[in-house]
Amino acid sequence: MADLFHKAPSAPLAEALRPKTLDEVIGQSHLIGPGKPLRLAFESGKPHSMILWGPPGVGKTTLARLTASAFGYEFIALSAVFAGVKDIRAAMEQAQQNLALGRKTILFVDEIHRFNKSQQDGLLPFVESGLVVFIGATTENPSFEVNSALLSRAQVYVLQVLSDEELQTLVRRAQASELPHLQIDDSAVNTLVGYADGDARRLLNLLEQSASAAAAAGVTLVDAAFLQDALTLNARRFDKGGDNFYDQISALHKSVRGSHPDAALYWLCRMLDGGADARYLSRRVVRMAWEDIGLADPRAMQIANDAAATFERLGSPEGELAIAQAVIYLAMAPKSNAGYKAYKQAKAFIKSDRSREVPNHLRNAPTQLMKELGHGHQYRYAHDEPDAYAAGERYLPDDMPEPLWYQPVARGLETKLAEKLAYLRQLDAAAAPAAGKAPD
Repeated sequence: MADLFHKAPSAPLAEALRPKTLDEVIGQSHLIGPGKPLRLAFESGKPHSMILWGPPGVGKTTLARLTASAFGYEFIALSAVFAGVKDIRAAMEQAQQNLALGRKTILFVDEIHRFNKSQQDGLLPFVESGLVVFIGATTENPSFEVNSALLSRAQVYVLQVLSDEELQTLVRRAQASELPHLQIDDSAVNTLVGYADGDARRLLNLLEQSASAAAAAGVTLVDAAFLQDALTLNARRFDKGGDNFYDQISALHKSVRGSHPDAALYWLCRMLDGGADARYLSRRVVRMAWEDIGLADPRAMQIANDAAATFERLGSPEGELAIAQAVIYLAMAPKSNAGYKAYKQAKAFIKSDRSREVPNHLRNAPTQLMKELGHGHQYRYAHDEPDAYAAGERYLPDDMPEPLWYQPVARGLETKLAEKLAYLRQLDAAAAPAAGKAPD
């Protein structure tokens, strides 16, 4: 009976399959392939401090452990989610003891971005003195989340999600070594790989759940239909505030700007599938309409606003159809950033320029005193002029040349706007000599 209570639990599949050597690692060939940076670091015989940046389940912890094993260093692991200054101090004391015994130490800090500034600063003296070789792992951009002082003392390596082929290789390796009794057909492998979404740990957890479900059901052949019934297959990997989020927003915006409706729909649906707030997406779609379509097609702004209002009225999932169709329209609309550029140039000019006086003829004159001071004097009321245009009239400060910020493009409605603007400038040029001044 005692054996029942003292029997060691079996290791999870992800732990049982953790690589023991660099050659067993699946993926990250850009770092550990022949002649690649981490492979060369291992071959150099001297480890260095590093930060491993990448999404979950791509091998950050594995590479840290392999580094310690390859160089014969003691391995101390901390999780920044739970550890504090006390834990850092205890780790350093352990590292001192290791050194006294002739053993060097690698300090691995998982989720290093969770440490605040003072905690990160607390690592610096020990990294600088060489007491420990520091390896940090993070899913967030270290440029923003890791102190510059610590960042400057560590080499950053960017890890990538595993490809479908690499994940398929992992399934077959797991099946051969840990699940030889279970048959997994190609449809099931593809289903598992699709829902793993580049995350090896997630893949192995799904595979382990599949094996348990198959054993409970007395099934020896796992196919896609069995997985759909037996597992709760969650949404794809998605972070609602990190780099992955902003990368996908960027891809959506650039697909619209690039007039590719299918790509725009792909990124929109990816974000919705991952749990992005549809209200946020609808606001971004409105921004795209103003920034990239502009006056080339004013209907785009109305359609974008209507889509946002439709979502507010209908909610999800029906309202998402309106956002999707707005995205298609924007992708297909003629593009112009002329208004956007003109606005930015005007803002930059105002910020750097002095405060210029409003010309007298443009000033407001609600009182007799203001009229006597010349406010509004000789102002030409455009509606009383031919074509409702006061040719040659000045609307800028007297000492300011025409900036010509707005330059319509030859697409969509702006083609007509460009023609009109050119015509009005011709009228101004013709009127300038009659007014006794040279045109601007």
